[in-house]
Amino acid sequence: MGFFNPKSTKSGLYSTLGLLIESSAENASETPQVLTFLASVLEKTIRANEKFLKRSRTKGGGTIFHGSSAPALSIRQYIERIHKYSKCSPSCFVAAYIYMDRFLQESNGYLTALNAHRLLIACVLVASKFHDDVCFNNAYYAKIGGVSTAEINRLELELLFNLNFRLHVTVGTFHQYCLLLTKAGTKTSSSSCLKERVSHACGFVRGC
Repeated sequence: MGFFNPKSTKSGLYSTLGLLIESSAENASETPQVLTFLASVLEKTIRANEKFLKRSRTKGGGTIFHGSSAPALSIRQYIERIHKYSKCSPSCFVAAYIYMDRFLQESNGYLTALNAHRLLIACVLVASKFHDDVCFNNAYYAKIGGVSTAEINRLELELLFNLNFRLHVTVGTFHQYCLLLTKAGTKTSSSSCLKERVSHACGFVRGC
């Protein structure tokens, strides 16, 4: 991966997030803490954004990531499903979190229940291809995500072009997002920094 050195002074944080867990059949049943934190952050962001959009009467749709209705699976269940079947490294979910932020900044979009699932599966797919040594193909990811192969292909291309193919994540940026996930994911109050810092993105680091 190259995101972190297990012997570094930051390894305590990475261990807490479950990023040092090897992706193997033996550990397949383990749920890394990073997934719980990511689900919590995305859930709170979606609630805050939908409340903002309703109050301001702002339209937040219009991209190929938007569905006509919210999927039956919650974003938390969707994250767990992706982790279970993709076998990608836990660090890919941090990278996906970063890509989601970059996409929303570039597109000036809003994360809602209508686009979160498709954006997430596309970001995890791209993160796995770019950062992991082994990755399943698009057809397999389409089955995981509950979309067609043609659709996952379109989502991937849309994401890549919006990111300007800027997929590299520095060690410093990766660590910064890990800190944000830990801080925001452990907050139980609905009035977290996410709502105060963001109305359209995910409450991440600007300019990363």
